[in-house]
Amino acid sequence: MRRVLIALTALGLALLAFMYAEALRAPVVREESVAYLPPGSDPFRILLIGDVHVAGPDMPPSRLAGIVAELSDLEADLILIAGDLVSDKTLATKRYSAAEAVAPLAGFSTPLLFVPGNHDHWRGFEAFERPLAKAGITVLRNQVLRFGPVMIAGIDDDFSGNADIAKAFAALPENEIPVIALTHSPDIVPALPSKAGLVLAGHTHCGQIRPPFVGAISYASRHGARFGCGVIDETGRRIFVTAGLGTSILPLRLGAPPDVWLITLTALPE
Repeated sequence: MRRVLIALTALGLALLAFMYAEALRAPVVREESVAYLPPGSDPFRILLIGDVHVAGPDMPPSRLAGIVAELSDLEADLILIAGDLVSDKTLATKRYSAAEAVAPLAGFSTPLLFVPGNHDHWRGFEAFERPLAKAGITVLRNQVLRFGPVMIAGIDDDFSGNADIAKAFAALPENEIPVIALTHSPDIVPALPSKAGLVLAGHTHCGQIRPPFVGAISYASRHGARFGCGVIDETGRRIFVTAGLGTSILPLRLGAPPDVWLITLTALPE
């Protein structure tokens, strides 16, 4: 019996070590092309990043700085961050200030737009305003902004009760410019107007801990697995949900590695 307990303990420790290493691995760059621009348009590349969750032990600012350097080589035209710059998880070995969490993002030379997540609001979003402005990062909170060939509708976080879809979409101009909805939680998708044919989100971590044959323990979504991970097509709308870079609650991942999405928008056929 003692040998069995020792073996089970060793197996459990090995699994924890593997899950921690999985949380620390370099993000997978997932690529997809979407025909979404007016006929004759040049391709436009968007990098979607989510759930950075700067906190010890797994995502100190130094690690984020290294990830920024690697992702800069992708040469995106626009970078969109879908919220949660920090994580105040119970098991965090160190909590970093808003300024420390934001600073590595200044390493991007590509224009960057950001919508807040629930952890940013729980920390107190006013703490992020000056660091984000200093880093040259544009914040959208239920606002829209034209960038290149698209309109970005940035919806504030639904999970913390800050989303105002009507306010954001009321500000859209009356034209045919393609609209991209950027938000933290994908739970708002069913409430979005049809003109938002492309939605980019995070929050779910793709389950973060997703054991084989069992699946995700939770997607932190009232829709369950409906918008849990990856690319989802629903009634003519395409939704991208990133697994994010950092972790929440536990600094562990299993079956849901960190990732980003490099989305190339192409022209619709004539």
